[in-house]
Amino acid sequence: MKISDIRIEYSLQSLDENEVMAYPLDQFKTWFDEALKARVMEANAMTLSTVRNDGLPNARIVLLKGVDQGFIFFTNYSSAKGRELNDHSYAALTFFWPELERQVRVIGKVSKITSVESDEYFLSRPFSSQIGALASPQSSPIPNRQFIEDQENKLREELDQNSIKRPENWGGYRLIPSEVEFWQGRPSRLHDRILYTKETTGNWKIQRLAP
Repeated sequence: MKISDIRIEYSLQSLDENEVMAYPLDQFKTWFDEALKARVMEANAMTLSTVRNDGLPNARIVLLKGVDQGFIFFTNYSSAKGRELNDHSYAALTFFWPELERQVRVIGKVSKITSVESDEYFLSRPFSSQIGALASPQSSPIPNRQFIEDQENKLREELDQNSIKRPENWGGYRLIPSEVEFWQGRPSRLHDRILYTKETTGNWKIQRLAP
């Protein structure tokens, strides 16, 4: 089969602009709960898209770790995405839940969460994940796999769960949305697309987009 011949007809559900919630994060939480109930694999996996200093886009999968007034995720501040967010504070998130034939796209401004929030989450992680955050100079070139394994083993010998602390170059970010689009697959590629746009008044404008 040729790649161009791959085609799936979407027909599970519909999405109406007159039925969605007034606030996009409430709509997102509803859809996310439905994704969890549907046992979507890695429902909290999202594509984080940032902008490099040369103007090129850069994207990777990260994990959503909380939703309040924005979308929360964690990483190494010295990583490629951390450096890019430091230089260009706007980013985009994309969720895809194929089991529900749904996609959510988010655009907004990103800022670091408080050190208290980052500490709390870091200390809640498994010890192996804590060691991993300390051992990895994320996004930096390393000579081989053995280098990172040696770093991990050294830290395991030096630290335990009672002595480990969050490294200063690791923590959380919160993306505050200015645009959120909900996409529901429909037959004949005539998909439902509902866009929320935040207005200067603070209210959210809701529009249907052509598929």
